Amino acid sequence: MFRKEYLANSVPVVMESIKNVRSVVVGIWVKVGSRHEPPALNGISHFLEHMFFKGTKRRTAKDIAYETDSLGAELNAFTSRETTTFYVKVLDEFLDDGLDLLSDIFMNSIFPDEDIEKEKKIIKEEIKMVEDTPDDYVHDLFNQTIWGQYGIGQPVLGRRETIRTFTRDDLLAHIRKYYGTKDIVISCAGNFDHTRLLALLDKNLGSLRRGSEPERGDPPAYQSTVRVFSKELAEAHICMGYRGIPQASRQRYCLFTLNTILGAGVSSRLFQEIREKRGLAYAIYSFIASYSDTGLWGVYAGVSRKRVREVIDLILRETEHLKDSISEGELQRAKNQLKGNIILGLESTSSRMNNIARQEIYHGRYYSPREIIEEIDAISVNQVRELADAIIRPDMLALTVYGPVDEPSVAGVLTR
Repeated sequence: MFRKEYLANSVPVVMESIKNVRSVVVGIWVKVGSRHEPPALNGISHFLEHMFFKGTKRRTAKDIAYETDSLGAELNAFTSRETTTFYVKVLDEFLDDGLDLLSDIFMNSIFPDEDIEKEKKIIKEEIKMVEDTPDDYVHDLFNQTIWGQYGIGQPVLGRRETIRTFTRDDLLAHIRKYYGTKDIVISCAGNFDHTRLLALLDKNLGSLRRGSEPERGDPPAYQSTVRVFSKELAEAHICMGYRGIPQASRQRYCLFTLNTILGAGVSSRLFQEIREKRGLAYAIYSFIASYSDTGLWGVYAGVSRKRVREVIDLILRETEHLKDSISEGELQRAKNQLKGNIILGLESTSSRMNNIARQEIYHGRYYSPREIIEEIDAISVNQVRELADAIIRPDMLALTVYGPVDEPSVAGVLTR
């Protein structure tokens, strides 16, 4: 059962009770991420997320770790380009203690100077780890290719040169600017009593009064361009794609269906053509990245340096012919796959908590699984073809290649 309520300080609380489970997940979502950071402070949202676990007025960092484990709980956080999330997952009998832990780190963290300096070293190592994982790192480079050096184009982890400058005053200023009641959504899923949970949340978070009016800015400009980042690696990593749609677009399920047909799963066109038929790649898939005001639809492939141009041409052939070749049978198969993935993905309390929070942030309302399935079922072949025609445009193609490749090897892709 879904319900939406408000705390005494007007923070919205979205709740989905599930009676046949023993866990409860409570998440505090802050509507700020790397896209909102000034370039000189790129990475501060993620850095601050780490620092919330370094001690409070009541608990040391060691106390937080020991207490979390003693409850058998999961206390963690994550940062994206548009949100920062803190959450705790506990057995229903430990909800009071888990919520006390979560609210303590969120409301009372002290950010010791010595831990700030240690965390700088840790996050620099995290950046190195990403850079040593080229199939992940190419996505950051692709975002930079499309959106530039600012806003959405900025990496979530930040840059070495920005991280080394962070001070405690920078962290506190970021909290004052973005961690206000107008920028927070609380999301809960699992086995709990609504009335009691709201009372606990009011007790623990009701004193949050900081207001804020963060600058959201204009939608970023999409850049159709080719960039090659040369590096001696075992294989080349390709990201290519087109401008997509915002999170709340009415066409979102139509694009999900298109994405399923093109490159989501082992029966998809790209997987069958490039991996199964030709053996040119081990990993190949299509993906959607949507934000509050824009988005992209892309394809990733990891291939031999000798096969880069061949695979790019095959991907282009599959995408360009998509709108003219989708059949009723293929569409129905994609719908069934998509519905199964969505419903199976909502079987955990963590995924339910994430789902209802994102719905509140991007849609301002709740969509039940039944409504989602009905929307998917209503998609027609003509709708899918029209959306493919609108998105798959040569003037909106962008390409990033990372690995043992030079510019001439991909020259002419945008003018083919």
